[in-house]
Amino acid sequence: MKRENSAQNHFHGSAQNHFHGSDLEIIEKVYGIKKENIVSFADNVNPLGISPKLKETLSDRIEAIMTYPEREYTSLRNAIAKYTTANIEDIIVGNGATELISLFIQIKNPKGALIIGPTYSEYEREIFLGGGSCHYYRLKEENDFRLDIKDLEKELKDNIGLLVICNPNNPTSSAITRTDMVKILDICKQKDIFVMVDETYVEFTEDFQEITSISLAKSYNNIIILRGISKFFAAPGLRLGYAICSNSDLLNEINKRKNPWTINSLAAIAGEIMFTDTEYIEKTKQLISKERERVCKILLSCPNIKTFTPTANFVLLKILKEDVTSKDLFEKAISKGYMIRDCSTFPFLDSKFVRFCFKAPKHNDALLEILLGSLI
Repeated sequence: MKRENSAQNHFHGSAQNHFHGSDLEIIEKVYGIKKENIVSFADNVNPLGISPKLKETLSDRIEAIMTYPEREYTSLRNAIAKYTTANIEDIIVGNGATELISLFIQIKNPKGALIIGPTYSEYEREIFLGGGSCHYYRLKEENDFRLDIKDLEKELKDNIGLLVICNPNNPTSSAITRTDMVKILDICKQKDIFVMVDETYVEFTEDFQEITSISLAKSYNNIIILRGISKFFAAPGLRLGYAICSNSDLLNEINKRKNPWTINSLAAIAGEIMFTDTEYIEKTKQLISKERERVCKILLSCPNIKTFTPTANFVLLKILKEDVTSKDLFEKAISKGYMIRDCSTFPFLDSKFVRFCFKAPKHNDALLEILLGSLI
């Protein structure tokens, strides 16, 4: 199995004009389209927007900014515990999942890390900045980017101290079941390898309980599970993330290093509110489930693309038409005000791969008309 070294090769990105889902200001300058008029299919954010319960009630709590947040964030952690069914003592909160990823990697300071890819570049960046070395375990396209555990085990060698898994994975939208995660954790336990699982997109999945690893944290002390509110709860600006881990020594060390009050009072209150908005949570799951099935059915009818079966709220496509590239599709879509993700800068993917998320039916239909019209 091929592994890749050198973090610099991947996280900087070499191609010009490749855009992240949040790069609307740059898009505005490059293409002359007002960011307010762009429908971003690249950001993977809940199309319903923020929780209605949050909209209705947060302003009533505005005076909270007059006092410091509670240092332990007990009320917020209680809300997370109820939402996730995790033990409150296993929960730590941070200024977005990014802060917790950074602190975790600084503390573990692994001799080497194995990242299952293609995936999000931030893991590699943090490991590289901490002076660590990175290797990639390459998910095979011919296996629809599904993980082969026996093959992975061969790559978990003595120089690896950390295994990084995004589950469901971005950009492939493939997922590892909890049953398979148990096998991975057992292998890593024997080899003294810690496992970091990013569950940013798990709440969008159809078989949520079959994929989330949160229940495993109660019996394995070599796993940390990270989540945030940027995608499912459509609130990236609040910068609220949380991690679940039963390794008390690790959590104590993170808490020692973490600056106090990294989550502001309103963000902490917002978290408590949105985690209890069950109607919004259920509507989101229903919308994504319905549109994922409907859109993929349409995509599968197009002979000039390969659709990789998605588990999250986005889908990865491979362009089979010879004279069309990912940049071509990106530019065709953005010219109509729709932004998709050109995936050519992800490790192991090339200029034939694009990704887009599922939104409201009318927007999905408009994007499909543009994409499929370009691939006839």
